[in-house]
Amino acid sequence: MIRQPGAVFTTRTPRVVAARRLQRRRDRDETGRFLAEGPQAVREALAAGAVVEVFCTADALTRHADLLRSAARVSEVDDDALAALTETVQPQGLVAVCVQRDVPLADALRKAPRLIAVCADIRDPGNAGTVLRTADAAGATAVVFAGDSVDPYNGKAVRSSAGSLFHVDVVRARSSEATVAALREAGLQVLAADGYGESDLFEMSDLGRPTAWLFGSEAHGLSDALKTAADARVRVPILGGAESLNLAAAAAVCLYASAKALKESM
Repeated sequence: MIRQPGAVFTTRTPRVVAARRLQRRRDRDETGRFLAEGPQAVREALAAGAVVEVFCTADALTRHADLLRSAARVSEVDDDALAALTETVQPQGLVAVCVQRDVPLADALRKAPRLIAVCADIRDPGNAGTVLRTADAAGATAVVFAGDSVDPYNGKAVRSSAGSLFHVDVVRARSSEATVAALREAGLQVLAADGYGESDLFEMSDLGRPTAWLFGSEAHGLSDALKTAADARVRVPILGGAESLNLAAAAAVCLYASAKALKESM
């Protein structure tokens, strides 16, 4: 661990200023870096070898001494600097500058995945992070952000992923249609989650096959082109009086249905 004894960075310290710029997508894209805040995210980032530098308060340096021993560079900051680097109301004293973890789709597919989640034109960062976390929990090995989707390195998305961002292959693809073609060519069935789909999730018999699930935007769902490109349009049955499920809930039900079937097929 490299640390400058007695040096406490402020909001004017050049490295803090540079790190704070990573709250903007343009700067994240230009540098290939992003921020992860809180001990859970920093721990997972360190384990993944993604951390460039950790900024922490004096109190956090003491409380998380064991965690920070594995960090290559730790910089102490004052409370104002820490507040400037975080987006939460009650920051936990740690912020890491991390290297983005994008994986080309071809590389993710070479690992012969059995379960993949595809976020097509998802715009809400909280939903994006929650889908990442759910996909990780269900055993998916990759999450694809296709089309006009939110930046998965957005601060809210990173926080919502609860460290799962560092566990799965994160793929960003410009074309949703090209993504579907590549998935099918790799031998995965492609299922479109659609509240009006002709197939009932509970009645499907082939979920034990390697599968990629398509999830659409919160406001408009999947495009007609993607619904047509999928092997099946699948609805989660609504058994009570609710009008529908939100994106994150529907993703959880679909991914876990596949996870159960895949486990039983082994």
